[in-house]
Amino acid sequence: MTSNKLSIQKLFTYFKASLSSKEQDFTSGSIRKAVFMLSVPMILEMLMESIFALVDIIFVSRISVNAVATIGLTESVITLVYAVAIGLSMAATAVVARRVGEKDIKGANQAAVQVIFLGIAVSLIVSVIGIFYAKEILGLMGAEADLIAEGYGYTQILMGGNMSIMLLFLINAIFRGAGNASIAMWTLVLSNGLNIILDPIFIFGLGPVPAYGVEGAAIATTIGRGTAVIFQLGILFYGWGKLKIAARDLVIRSAVMINLIKVSIGGIGQFLIGTSSWVFLMRIMSEFGSEVLAGYTIAIRVMMFTFMPSWGMSNAAATLVGQNLGAGKPDRAEKSVWITGKYNAIFMVIVSIVYLVFAHEILEWFSAEPEVVKYGALCLQVIAAGYVFYAYGMVVIQSFNGAGDTKTPTYINFFCFWLFQIPLAYVLAITLELGPLGVFLAIVLAEALIAIIGIILFKKGKWKDVKV
Repeated sequence: MTSNKLSIQKLFTYFKASLSSKEQDFTSGSIRKAVFMLSVPMILEMLMESIFALVDIIFVSRISVNAVATIGLTESVITLVYAVAIGLSMAATAVVARRVGEKDIKGANQAAVQVIFLGIAVSLIVSVIGIFYAKEILGLMGAEADLIAEGYGYTQILMGGNMSIMLLFLINAIFRGAGNASIAMWTLVLSNGLNIILDPIFIFGLGPVPAYGVEGAAIATTIGRGTAVIFQLGILFYGWGKLKIAARDLVIRSAVMINLIKVSIGGIGQFLIGTSSWVFLMRIMSEFGSEVLAGYTIAIRVMMFTFMPSWGMSNAAATLVGQNLGAGKPDRAEKSVWITGKYNAIFMVIVSIVYLVFAHEILEWFSAEPEVVKYGALCLQVIAAGYVFYAYGMVVIQSFNGAGDTKTPTYINFFCFWLFQIPLAYVLAITLELGPLGVFLAIVLAEALIAIIGIILFKKGKWKDVKV
């Protein structure tokens, strides 16, 4: 009994420490403690990110089915922005973690600045496209005329303000690489708090604020994220961590930027492949009508709530790999991956059971439309059946990225998504007339294949020799 009490006290101590703003060195000591200390704030961070999606759906579902479908179509396109943001963030985490492991804080600061410059440049291009071609984008995604008329403003605002998405991802990746995952978490607590408060105000109107409908969700989200970015920049310039950017650092350093671009190309490539496949899947789903599309959109948003914690543990593995390789401890880096993968699998199996049993009840929280509930629940149940594969697949793929080996996951994604998932989804859904079920089955089988191939290649150990 005393032993259990001491264990609980120690766990609580670790939990409090993991949420503090103090940066940690994870190149020595207990690996399990390191996994816990990194995973807790990263899981909470990812949960905060997924709350954005759920909150928007909860409020927007009260407007119309078209409004929900608009969010689904826009998000499938905006994931291309996420692809670039996440690809660059992989490079940021890998390079910053490696420099921190090498005790080169100046180099870590320089990498942070160049990542931010790159993010601003890319987001400006996306903003122009989103503002001027929102209707065309929705049309290409198969949206009907009435949906475009109702929802194009949402697309304009969300894509026009994509810089807040881009910088939020990148600066949080910098904090994670430095071993300060808690700051990344607290920035999302701030942005989510604002989003929850502002969503109903801008969607339904309050006092002098008119009811913007679905556009209000985009306005609230952009304000919330933008405020969080200002908070992040304040910490980077005036904060208390190892990384502290000064005015003299705000110059373009071509050598550092080229190195970051080289590392990020693979990361951007792998997520462009993954997210573009998502666009194709949404295009196939649009063939079955707005109700099916809305159910699919809600189900994916719900699943993101559990994918994000899993992604948080995967990010913890990436940081551990980067810092330990920088410290010259590849065996410790590898052991960290397998321990994290086991914990992730346990979590995902528990979640899959919940989805398999309560899928219909969960969907009914978001919609009263029978067809929306039917296909959303089917999506939850089929995809949840493969969660154990996702658990190991996410951790292994992120570990390659944490080592700076972004090419291997790119090849894996290209084969599993473009050459396997998309053709299979089309054949099952359209040719064999399985409908939405065909798309769901293709998703599960592709993710299982990613996990199997990823584990085989990871065990070969070539990632240990990558230089960044």
